Amino acid sequence: MTQVELFHQPAIVDGALPEPFEEAPPARQKAGPALSSAEPDTEPHAGYEVLLADYAHATDEAIGLAQRRFQRELERQLGSEVLPALRAFQNASESSENELSKADIALARRWAKAYDTARTAGFRDLGDTDEAFFEVRATA
Repeated sequence: MTQVELFHQPAIVDGALPEPFEEAPPARQKAGPALSSAEPDTEPHAGYEVLLADYAHATDEAIGLAQRRFQRELERQLGSEVLPALRAFQNASESSENELSKADIALARRWAKAYDTARTAGFRDLGDTDEAFFEVRATA
């Protein structure tokens, strides 16, 4: 019995029993499949994609899971500012500090911290990852 059935019992009208309650199937989230999904997450999110590069020791399923863990943590840290933070970090690495605004510098620092946290989450179950890295690319 579901909570809806438990707390919202339909009234019996004219001695007839009500039709059995049928729940609508759960709506699929647009953010992608659940982490337990066996298929790799290939759908770009919020205008970017995450790729695990230079890691050949895992199955496609394990790589997809690692990419989703990385992305989930990155989005948890930065919210909707993933792409602006990435761009700020790229600009900061290509420019001198006096060419950037304080806001851009702060956003670039947030990117570096969020990337490090997301990297740890992404590599959690992969084992030897000396050469591997996560690449975040803006999609068109």
